[in-house]
Amino acid sequence: MNDALQQRIDAAETLLQRIASDFAPAAFASSFGAEDMVLTDLVARRDRGIEIFTLDTGKLPEETHRLMRETVGRYGIRLRVYVPDERAAEAYVAEHGPDAFFRSVALRKACCHIRKVEPLRRALSGKRAWITGLRREQAVTRGGLALESSDAEFGLMKFNPLADWSNQDVWDYIRNFEVPYNALHDHGYPSIGCAPCTRAVAAGEDIRAGRWWWEQPESRECGLHAGPDGRRRRITEAA
Repeated sequence: MNDALQQRIDAAETLLQRIASDFAPAAFASSFGAEDMVLTDLVARRDRGIEIFTLDTGKLPEETHRLMRETVGRYGIRLRVYVPDERAAEAYVAEHGPDAFFRSVALRKACCHIRKVEPLRRALSGKRAWITGLRREQAVTRGGLALESSDAEFGLMKFNPLADWSNQDVWDYIRNFEVPYNALHDHGYPSIGCAPCTRAVAAGEDIRAGRWWWEQPESRECGLHAGPDGRRRRITEAA
């Protein structure tokens, strides 16, 4: 392992320990992407008292569910799983149809709100810190990502321990520590979300090009995370 990666690991370990000590109760939100598996390994290898949870949108690929089961078995963790409100999801489909998210940004973000944002609000209730696997390199919408910030909407501190990690750092860590990862990564899926909204990318494409690929890059967020200006985009924004 190179010295630069070891320094990044040490910095992430130090930050996680500070979060556990100074911001309890803290929770790590995992979508079981490559970055989140790095953080799962960092959190689970030491008993920090940091809760690990995930949002099961009801539309995840089977490969993601398989990795969830493998991760729980590998690390012996208690994974909290939050799901969408069934009545809200049914009402959306009844009014707009099952594939409405393809028709406009507003309808897609409304779907994300039901399946991700509202469950996240429940998951973070009562927490003082929210930990994510976001990185600045991932998308144009994340270029100004801070290592830590105050999240006014959810009323807690938000930490991104891998903010300055490169994609190479992430995969070097996974290989060095034999961390399990989503099988779709080996089939051209660098970023994985809901099955209908994720596709494989071609060689040389941006790593987020397969997420909501029918939209412009500037709109490709689900509403969970604030932009560089600290604001979330309204789910009713124009398509």
